[in-house]
Amino acid sequence: MTVRTLNGGVIAAYRDRLSIPPDVEAIHINEGNTPLVHLPAVSDRKRNIDVYAKCEGLNPTGSFKDRGMTVALSIASHNGSKAVICASTGNTSASAAAYAARAGIQAFVVIPAGKISVGKLAQAMMHGAKVVQIGGNFDDAMDIVKRMPEEAEVTLVNSVNPFRLQGQKTAAFEVVDQLGCAPDYHFLPVGNAGNISAYWMGYVEYGDAGIVGAKPRMVGCQAARAAPFLVGAPIEEPETIATAIRIGNPQSWNLANTAVIESNGWFRSSDDEKILTAQKLLAERCGVFCEPASAVSIAGFCDEIEKGNIQDNSVVVCTLTGHGLKDPEIAISQSPEPITIPKGGEGLRDLILSSLD
Repeated sequence: MTVRTLNGGVIAAYRDRLSIPPDVEAIHINEGNTPLVHLPAVSDRKRNIDVYAKCEGLNPTGSFKDRGMTVALSIASHNGSKAVICASTGNTSASAAAYAARAGIQAFVVIPAGKISVGKLAQAMMHGAKVVQIGGNFDDAMDIVKRMPEEAEVTLVNSVNPFRLQGQKTAAFEVVDQLGCAPDYHFLPVGNAGNISAYWMGYVEYGDAGIVGAKPRMVGCQAARAAPFLVGAPIEEPETIATAIRIGNPQSWNLANTAVIESNGWFRSSDDEKILTAQKLLAERCGVFCEPASAVSIAGFCDEIEKGNIQDNSVVVCTLTGHGLKDPEIAISQSPEPITIPKGGEGLRDLILSSLD
């Protein structure tokens, strides 16, 4: 396994593989080096199928967005930008705000009003971003921010910024470095579709360098009512409890399609019930707490293995894009109410004993 220093985050670890000027100073918060966790409760011992979770929720702001944001903000700072802007369903705004704060740059984030979780909104606000709410959805916000660099001195840091994908591809490098090979299948959530594009870019680059031979089949997982890749066209009003992938018009459409086609992979979707079931399975059986949008990759894998679409003796990686604390309201809503007992503790012993029977 390759061991790389992360004193400067993913830029320090993989600078030799990033298409950035050599004199760019890294704006980092020691992102990257997230764990690859084996999931026995999801793996299939009889068929020798091992499943691992790439836990991107353990990045500094709690999501995979930090990998791309460190590069985007480093370039923005290098170019003398005084402000950055993004549209967001939550995670991008949190990451942009944190890295802009680190760089001493003002962040503007445009969000769909009432459609992002409180946890993500709190992050953007605490990091000093100027938060702008609009009455539409993410796609409407994206249309607005894409115009701004032409109208004001501001750098766009959504995944249409190519430096974002440069940073995000390092997750694929890490998977190979941690496993010692590429997985046979890689399942990951698809919203704006930059991440599946970036992972494939990373696997291809490691393949071209001779570090891996075979590359994984990429499986893009969407929510049933927010699945434009399954429909084959943008969706005007996407809807799902998994807010991070509630996107109807992915900006990296062509790159994501290329990733799936070249890897002999496929797109698939899961309804909200299966997404929440997968989230609970991970938390209760594996000790891993992810946000609903992340759990779509596990829901997708469970469905595909049930259908017999995963070959025996395979290694599977599922990317979990964000931590469960990103969306605490959803977690609490599907959990039992706390049990109340008197302050003296009467009844606790009986509760424990009955639970252990």
